[in-house]
Amino acid sequence: MNTNNDLEKLIENLPSFIQDYLHQHGYQNELIEIVLDLGRRPEARFTYGPEYLSQKIISWQDLDYMTQRISKFSNENRAGIERTLHRISCIRNRQFLINGLTCRIGRAIFGTVSVIRDLLESEKSILILGRPGVGKTTIIREIARVLSDEMEQRVIIIDTSNEIAGDSDIPHFGIGRARRMQVSKTEFQHQVMIEAVENHMPQVIIIDEIGTDLEVLAARTIAEKGVKLIGTTHGNCLENLVKNPSLAELIGGIQYVTLSDEEAKRRGTQKSILERKSYPTFEHVIEINALKSWIIHENVSSSIDLLLRNLYETEQLRQISLPEKVAIKYQTTDAYIISSRNSLRPSVKRLSSLEPLWSDINKSKIQERLHVTAKVLIIYPYSLSHNFIKEAMKKVNIRFILTNDIKKASLIIGLKKHLKHNLKLKQLAQQKQIPIYSLNQLSIYQFLKLIQNFS
Repeated sequence: MNTNNDLEKLIENLPSFIQDYLHQHGYQNELIEIVLDLGRRPEARFTYGPEYLSQKIISWQDLDYMTQRISKFSNENRAGIERTLHRISCIRNRQFLINGLTCRIGRAIFGTVSVIRDLLESEKSILILGRPGVGKTTIIREIARVLSDEMEQRVIIIDTSNEIAGDSDIPHFGIGRARRMQVSKTEFQHQVMIEAVENHMPQVIIIDEIGTDLEVLAARTIAEKGVKLIGTTHGNCLENLVKNPSLAELIGGIQYVTLSDEEAKRRGTQKSILERKSYPTFEHVIEINALKSWIIHENVSSSIDLLLRNLYETEQLRQISLPEKVAIKYQTTDAYIISSRNSLRPSVKRLSSLEPLWSDINKSKIQERLHVTAKVLIIYPYSLSHNFIKEAMKKVNIRFILTNDIKKASLIIGLKKHLKHNLKLKQLAQQKQIPIYSLNQLSIYQFLKLIQNFS
């Protein structure tokens, strides 16, 4: 990876005693931001932790010295340095005087998106999730360059805070041939998004920090017009979008559905459940909780459906271990613990024993019956949805048929709490010598453990 950060252009605007310290520092490439607060010592925050830059405390004169050398602050209290990617944010007191500055280092890092090159080559929209400061803006800046320069697509960036292409009328070279549309005020971002589609015929639109209902609606409108979207929003994981009413529409929207008594019993769920309303605006979602380790959801529809059913989902973890070396791993995570993904670890659950509901059926006859239908497993599901079984069976190489005729079944599978009350089913299965297996809970892992015994 190659890095261009124009750090010297920021340092020369700092007070002289801070400049001297930074010029002698050996880890300038690890610098994230510089914090100047009135009456406190100046502080630098590196990737490995914070560090004071001087014994001298910051005065009004130090703050005035810097604010006079940079551009004017916007309504969002942000400013920049001409032809750079650095961002300076201010804190004001009750008299609207600046008494604190946060100088975030902006970098154009080339090669960061090699790990998702295949996703960029697809025609599907991509949403990037991550907490503030994790590097989302740096990533979409490189995406803009790759799409416009290497893939020769018409790319337009909606640059609301001038963080993607810099604080200048001339965009920073880090975005390549992509065009940049600036936004005068944050509340007008959704209007500029629609204007970009109507006036400039883009193939790709890039939006940073989607956050309001109007911006979400504009993104959906753009996607329905056939334009590819690359966007970012705050959040640690996919579950954060589900729980955020404003952002849920990005992944299809969430609604309550009331099932009939029979359907709720068949599914083994409550009558009121959550379901996805429509197709997601973004087909791919990338979770970034570490700079070189990304979680990829290549099928957002499937991931959301499993999440709403509190089932396990298989995630794709892509890591950059060495320059130009990408490792792709798959891991299964329980939907209940997705929100605790700061230290992502595969969930471990004790599977309850999978035994026949009764044991007075002759085992040799059961084995004979299963052997006859070994080529195709005929399953009679009781209190289990067909969609649940189909999703689970995709993970094993076994041919199967779902039947509603119990006489044709080679196996009956259902939830234990429902099976134990159905005496007629038990009597019929005993007559036909059909084994019944019960699941203590609606779990794909329990189901697969049972099915694999017949493979």
